[in-house]
Amino acid sequence: MMAGTTDSPGSASSDEAAGGGPAPAPARRSWLWHWPDEVACAASAQALAGTIATHPDLRDATIELLGPLGAGKTTFVRQLLRALGVSGRVKSPTYTVVEPYHAGGLDISHFDFYRFEDARELVDAGLRETFAAPGLKLVEWAERAGAWRPAADLQLEIEPQADESRRVRVRALTPRGEALLA
Repeated sequence: MMAGTTDSPGSASSDEAAGGGPAPAPARRSWLWHWPDEVACAASAQALAGTIATHPDLRDATIELLGPLGAGKTTFVRQLLRALGVSGRVKSPTYTVVEPYHAGGLDISHFDFYRFEDARELVDAGLRETFAAPGLKLVEWAERAGAWRPAADLQLEIEPQADESRRVRVRALTPRGEALLA
């Protein structure tokens, strides 16, 4: 398990089901992380990248990032991509919907569904094929894709706190999700 985690049983909350998409599968396990600053965020990203790099069977995982605007979803993705070896500019795909990356023999797709007004836009944009392709999928605003979104292996719900820190509820939704945090 990653440093700084609290291991506790958990399940998806009813708030997530109200987010516009289907209620996710109950969490197999959940953890609560605290990021007092971006350094802690980077450390979590580095640990996750190390697991992905050393376990080829985890390279096709889907990771959802939930949270309000400004929560730190893109910051975490940027840290994870850097830790995986992506160089150059890492930008938010808010307008492009998906940004592809490649590092260390790994294909990575970073999605942002913030601008979706209708969940069917995922299908209309041809993104089901991208999700079906090999590679790591990092998905911001996944709940806006509703029932069309693929099942996630791991879900990070980032909540900004009054002191500028972040509380992160991490849910492993599949055996692959559990393995990502081993």
